[in-house]
Amino acid sequence: MLLYSQKTDLWIERSRLVGMLLGCVTYGIFFLLSVQSCLALMRRPQHGGKIANNRPALVFYVIITFTLRTLSISANAKYTEMIWIDLRNAPGGPLTLIEDEMAYPINIVALSTGHIQEWFMQALLLHRCFAIWNWAKCVTIPMITFYLVMIGLSVYIQVEASTGIAFYDINIEPAYLGIQVGLNVIYTILVAYRLLDMRRKMKELVDQYDSRLYDTLVLIIVESVMAYTIFAIVFIVAFAMHLNGITTICFLSIGQVQGIAQLIIIIRVATGRSYAHGYWSTRPAGVPTTVAFAEEEPTDDHIARL
Repeated sequence: MLLYSQKTDLWIERSRLVGMLLGCVTYGIFFLLSVQSCLALMRRPQHGGKIANNRPALVFYVIITFTLRTLSISANAKYTEMIWIDLRNAPGGPLTLIEDEMAYPINIVALSTGHIQEWFMQALLLHRCFAIWNWAKCVTIPMITFYLVMIGLSVYIQVEASTGIAFYDINIEPAYLGIQVGLNVIYTILVAYRLLDMRRKMKELVDQYDSRLYDTLVLIIVESVMAYTIFAIVFIVAFAMHLNGITTICFLSIGQVQGIAQLIIIIRVATGRSYAHGYWSTRPAGVPTTVAFAEEEPTDDHIARL
């Protein structure tokens, strides 16, 4: 009988299992929000909302990101099963399987589908930002440049991973993650600034303008992006410091966390819950019901693009 010596690092092995369990929890939330988003987008908009023209694109976004995330989490779940069941007698044991995971095609599928989902999520962020800024070149050109760099790094990482290199040895990964977080932070700053600036202009144009709409939208955006940003920063720091256990825990959930943040915004806008409580019942007569972001003066049309 041939016996293999097995390496042991219980912290790494437990981290993989905990990360997969956490990933399943966040996927469950992501699944429920995806269903709610589709249902909300298929209903008639409340309060005269103007998202009807964007509905097909948003439904496509929800379906494609859900499909990609499902493929990614399924591949990770299958490999977790392989680590402790199917390949439990492999040379080196579970620890070697965890460290050399990119030597297995199923993990390339998990990584690739996760990255492609990220492309769609960032594209939605960019579209919102550009619409609110009325497609100003000073915003679109830098943001598109960052986006293309992110895709380039993403492709490079996937090519590196396909060679069987250990995930933690892909040195470009922190740069890729940094650009992801940077895009989210810049998006939040740009959108929040634009909304607050439009609130100021509306108050100048309308004496009794109720600014709660803007305040609520800024709060929604900051709240949604904040959770993902904190989660991603922990991931980047852990990866840079080679804290493989923490990296594993974060890695298996990071795609779901960002997807959840995006879906929360879609649901709240589609159902009219992006507006402050009581706004529609207490709004003074003659005050605009929605707001737009034009170059000259605010008129009536862009909130739905959030």
